[in-house]
Amino acid sequence: MTDPALDESSIDAETLRERALTTLTTARDRTTLLTSCVEEPDLTAQHSPLMSPLVWDLAHIGNQEELWLLRAVAGREAMRPEIDGLYDAFEHPRSERPSLPLLPPAEARTYAAEVRGRVMDLLESADFHGTRLTEAGFAFGMIAQHEQQHDETMLITHQLRKGPQALTAPDPEPVPLFTGPAEVLVPGGPFTMGTSSEPWSLDNERPAHRREVAPYYIDTTPVTNAAYQAFIDDGGYDNERWWTAAGWAHIREHSLHAPLFWRRDGKQWLRRRFGVTEVVPPDEPVLHVCWYEADAYARWAGRRLPTEAEWEKAARHDPASGRSTRYPWGDADPAPEHANLGQRHLRPAPAGSYPAGESPLGVRQLIGDVWEWTSSDLAPYPGFEAFPYKEYSEVFFGPEYKVLRGGSFAVDPVACRGTFRNWDYPIRRQIFSGFRTARSVGGV
Repeated sequence: MTDPALDESSIDAETLRERALTTLTTARDRTTLLTSCVEEPDLTAQHSPLMSPLVWDLAHIGNQEELWLLRAVAGREAMRPEIDGLYDAFEHPRSERPSLPLLPPAEARTYAAEVRGRVMDLLESADFHGTRLTEAGFAFGMIAQHEQQHDETMLITHQLRKGPQALTAPDPEPVPLFTGPAEVLVPGGPFTMGTSSEPWSLDNERPAHRREVAPYYIDTTPVTNAAYQAFIDDGGYDNERWWTAAGWAHIREHSLHAPLFWRRDGKQWLRRRFGVTEVVPPDEPVLHVCWYEADAYARWAGRRLPTEAEWEKAARHDPASGRSTRYPWGDADPAPEHANLGQRHLRPAPAGSYPAGESPLGVRQLIGDVWEWTSSDLAPYPGFEAFPYKEYSEVFFGPEYKVLRGGSFAVDPVACRGTFRNWDYPIRRQIFSGFRTARSVGGV
């Protein structure tokens, strides 16, 4: 099996130090933006029972950084041991967090800043060898990814928040309407799935292993708003035949008739996006659909959702060399021409964007823009080992959660790889989720 990655044994300490510094600083700059663009009442309010107050995320970010970098790596005494329970995500569900004695915004900022100052001192003399936590700077990378994941969560909270616009960003570059092939044939056969050597990969991405898939077709781009609107206009939400039993029960119970944040105004569809109402752009990938909606659309279209293995083969397999690359475009880290990542924009780019980021088979936008639902339940890879704690992945394995792949416009490059795995309940719509469809050769 070929498992390309950054060769951790060949990366010198100063390069690792600079990488850790850059990713931690980028994450903190984003956290600061997301928590400084609104007034204190919006920081302490719970804008949806599905989400924490923004001020909880802020202090939780600092607490996790202290737990793993200052205590676990540096062996230092706890700064605020009395708050550990308040910011333990498994001890208190999100619906309870507003009632907890949380640090107020100013104190939360001070705590997170004090932790970061001590981490910067630690980083100056860090030894990137010796333990699994310290090897190749893994713990620093884990914390940068953790903060960016919470930054995406906070961006979701901003989308759910009622009130005027608080965030701005330039729109993606317009592109001509995509006229390429609607689907791409992915050849059958084995490929290398997952990784054993990517230094900052998380436990559920490991280990690299051989996976066999039959030949299949996959959409060249994610499903667009226009395509999804055709499903709505054809009565897709009113026809039980397209839905699983659980999906049909869910949309009936909650009276769902369109993606989250959409509403019909006469003959056109409008949507609310970060405090602004706009006409739904027909050429953008559809956003804020749950797994049940994605699955129903695929059935209506005579297709299906790809399995997780099919998604990863389309994203990483190079048939010319037989290698699995780090990203669809190769092994280089993401650059702006490759994908829509890092909250550079506050929306997906039009379907067909980023030709420089397409896979060797010609599949586009596999990284960035929208998280893509797959048909697969979250399961461990053969040989999986929980590290550094079972609550990151292991407790979520099973049929309750569906896998999403690829990342969205809200994902930072440090938390997005061709092997990166996300998951959620099949009812979730507040996340930046879309999908593409697939079909088997000779059938659905």
